[in-house]
Amino acid sequence: MSLAHGRPYLAIPGPSVVPDAVLRAMHRASPNIYEGELIEMTAGIIPDLRRVARTAHHVAIYMGNGHAAWEAALSNVIAPDDLVLVPSTGRFCVGWGEMATGLGAQVELMDFGMKTPMDADAIEKRLRADTEHKIKAVLAVHVDTSTSIKNNIADVRAALDATGHPALLMADCIASLGCDRFEMDAWGVDIMVTASQKGLMVTPGLALVFFNDRAAGVRTKMTRVSRYWDWQPRAHPEHFFEYFGGTAPTHLLYGLRAALDIIHNEGMEGVWSRHASLASAVWTACEAWGQGGPLTLNVADRAHRSCAVTALRLGAPHGTDLRRWTEHQAGLTLGIGLGMSEPEDPKGDGFIRIGHMGHVNTHMVLGGLATIQSGFDALELPYGACALDAAAKALSEK
Repeated sequence: MSLAHGRPYLAIPGPSVVPDAVLRAMHRASPNIYEGELIEMTAGIIPDLRRVARTAHHVAIYMGNGHAAWEAALSNVIAPDDLVLVPSTGRFCVGWGEMATGLGAQVELMDFGMKTPMDADAIEKRLRADTEHKIKAVLAVHVDTSTSIKNNIADVRAALDATGHPALLMADCIASLGCDRFEMDAWGVDIMVTASQKGLMVTPGLALVFFNDRAAGVRTKMTRVSRYWDWQPRAHPEHFFEYFGGTAPTHLLYGLRAALDIIHNEGMEGVWSRHASLASAVWTACEAWGQGGPLTLNVADRAHRSCAVTALRLGAPHGTDLRRWTEHQAGLTLGIGLGMSEPEDPKGDGFIRIGHMGHVNTHMVLGGLATIQSGFDALELPYGACALDAAAKALSEK
């Protein structure tokens, strides 16, 4: 017998749970794409996106996922044979570097492992050694979704400033925007990329690139940029269709409008505080479980953990077994250990990830944690006591 019948809970680190208000906004007939409400609505979306990113600068919208945002950002400022520096703390850092390689750039990977954040001092040392300023950009992932490591982007800007290096600071906030605090202008980020399906609470399909005037200046010196990826007409369109390089992603825009209303009704400070509280409850439970069993958190220091996703190790094959039990027997879908493996576990069957991003609240998180503990019991996996009590108490004190 399965107890999974009923409304499922998608607790993977993206796509995240889509609010009913967003789904309702998207469930409508196709609009006129030449005049009327869609054009007026889109004009209001742009400033509200800036508010989420904490920037006064430019926004370009593409139809695509996070990988599309990577390529769009790179295509506007990185030419073939340009050198980019990629500090790596997980699979998605590597992936952005691979995207740059595919565009003909030279990529230098600084591997900081998969358990600790990037070292700004080491980055500063490398930048200082680049006396000819061959490095054109630093590709810094704010939160690597595979490892749940949160990197300090402001420290990377400080490293650039300390050395006087002119490289652009590019930040991947695909997992973090709308979950972990991010301040594009205050932290000195030149280009930021994200997508719709995580903290922005919309279905997959929108890729977003934010860029400042300095990055726009680099774009003007590029000898060639694909007409589709070119951010200039998208950020400063003369005609509505130029926002999107063609036909608008109509229903995604209606969904994004509804999601932005939800975000700004709560307020960015409230959004960040809610995510921090819910993440703390997840960590509290996991730390307690680990006291009497094989479960360990990938990131030891809470200060370096993302409030959007938590990566965990159970040992093979327990991660896969637990995921399958929670999904098929209880209706809770957990994330796979993407990019996580060990010599004795090449397929990553010993890892899971809990997504706690976007449209989540106390009863969803506590219910998810209780379901995981039921899975431990069903699979006869040992675990430490009082985890659920500790998580509930942590939230009661917020």
